[in-house]
Amino acid sequence: MPATVLTARALLLDMDGTLVNSDAVVERIWRRWAQAHALDGDEVMEVVHGRQGHASMAVLLPGRPLEQNLADNARMLAEETADMDGVVEVPGAAAFLASLRGLPHALVTSADRALSGARMAAAGLALPEVRVTAESVGASKPDPEGFLKGAAELGVDPSDCVVFEDSGAGIAAGRAAGMTVVGVGSRAGAHRPDVVVPDLTQVRVESTADGEIRLYVG
Repeated sequence: MPATVLTARALLLDMDGTLVNSDAVVERIWRRWAQAHALDGDEVMEVVHGRQGHASMAVLLPGRPLEQNLADNARMLAEETADMDGVVEVPGAAAFLASLRGLPHALVTSADRALSGARMAAAGLALPEVRVTAESVGASKPDPEGFLKGAAELGVDPSDCVVFEDSGAGIAAGRAAGMTVVGVGSRAGAHRPDVVVPDLTQVRVESTADGEIRLYVG
């Protein structure tokens, strides 16, 4: 099957599940939290990918005070930042990031600065120069704020951006921002991105003379 060809002026990249496989840590931390709150671990895991922690808690425990969610979130971020066991790159991520050198791109993640830096380092990946982290936004994915902020920081119209995402919340955020979305990995297909790849070995990047980015996906 021939590759899908997409064009863009900038790429916006999620981290967890897209560049970094951190599922082992996320499972450990969130299943402990689920058990402490007498929630079904599988149901919790269906919610948490892509969102900031406090936003996931608001979905899972509606009516719980925001202050409690923020306190839990801060504690869990510290636990996650200290736990890099099993954190690895998504296949093809290092080569993909290397192919973007000199091209407009940004990391747009629900992790905070400390966690995103630690996970990218643990996976052996270089941090993009432009980063939109949890501290940068007032609303978590699936709100499009992070992707819109990334586009603005790069000086590119949202319609000229391609998003790389793995989660339902992230794919919804990219769509709400008016961007083309490439889904990465097994979670992505259920949320109907514009195109899906199993990992980043299936993406090739070229730049054109007029500064356009051409993506061969699949």
